[in-house]
Amino acid sequence: MPKLLLTANTDWYLYNFRYAWIHALRDAGHEVVLLSPPGAFAERLRAAGFRWLPWRLQRRSLTPWRELLSLFDLTRIYRREQPDLVHHHTIKAVLYGSLAARWTGIPAVVNSIAGRGYVFQGADCRARALRFAITPLYRRALRGSSAVIFETAADRLFFLAAGFVEPSRAHLVEGVGVDPMCFSPTPEPPAPPVTVVMAARFLWEKGVGVFVEAARLLRERLDVRMVLVGEPDPGNPTSLSSDRLARWHLEGAIEWWGWQENMEAVYQRAHIVVLPTRYGEGVPTTLVEAAACARPLVATDIPGCRAVVLHEENGLLVPPDDPRALAAAIEQLARHPAARRRMGARGREIVLERFSHERINDATLEVYRAVLETDR
Repeated sequence: MPKLLLTANTDWYLYNFRYAWIHALRDAGHEVVLLSPPGAFAERLRAAGFRWLPWRLQRRSLTPWRELLSLFDLTRIYRREQPDLVHHHTIKAVLYGSLAARWTGIPAVVNSIAGRGYVFQGADCRARALRFAITPLYRRALRGSSAVIFETAADRLFFLAAGFVEPSRAHLVEGVGVDPMCFSPTPEPPAPPVTVVMAARFLWEKGVGVFVEAARLLRERLDVRMVLVGEPDPGNPTSLSSDRLARWHLEGAIEWWGWQENMEAVYQRAHIVVLPTRYGEGVPTTLVEAAACARPLVATDIPGCRAVVLHEENGLLVPPDDPRALAAAIEQLARHPAARRRMGARGREIVLERFSHERINDATLEVYRAVLETDR
């Protein structure tokens, strides 16, 4: 069986988003190697029986000598391991991994693009400078790939139009999937109050500030608990601080539950799950998980969210950066439990039709098979 190596910029990403996939690969008999910078989740991966290797990388670093060290370290690992296929997730892994794979003669290179993210969506000076510097590197990395996997049709079209990748190598796989047996429907908790949950990395682009403003509008006219689940992301330049989150919590605008290991239990406590993001999302996993639990959704009308939320079928779509529209959508669902139940049931159907781990894993495996057969 081919030896497969999966690379990402955090062990958190591999554990939270690729865990089911690497289990499926191992169960199919593949030798699987995982590679990322060290973090709190590396030991969990090892405890599950996976071979995990450390990669010297700092996510926020732009220091040339540090970046060269990261590239050379990755090249050294690839030369030693000599996998049959490498699969890169996140921007630096795609850029440096594609170069390292080329230099070390790895035959099959798969790159995943989970949204356009800060570099291609950010409007500040830092994002524009990064976009200018990274665009030619990105184009070179993707055009040298055996395959590029996109999570949304909009991102696939964007990268095709920009000449980053050839159409024959651009594949659409909608997210990382969800286990519908683990994330399963349960009855709503008693109400009032209606519990509204936003689970995300705490970045401004994810709409955390919009959520808090909507909470302030709603608390004057509705018995509702507005809950943030997650934690700041210090590796991202747009991360909120823990101090700000604590102040909001003390103010009473929101509740902050912190990072939660058991997200199934979080969705069981919720009536509505929201994601008011303007970030360059792929397919948001939190929306897929919540829909699998038969919870209605409120999200922004952007490509990644539209992939999951069908307006007035399994949730409501609102404009980005509009706390009043977000508050109105939440209030609409909060006041109509029958609509919540109907939308929740439809969301569960959509997950089973399109977003189960089985369907997503089968689609990803087809990409692997295609590139391995081509490169033999």
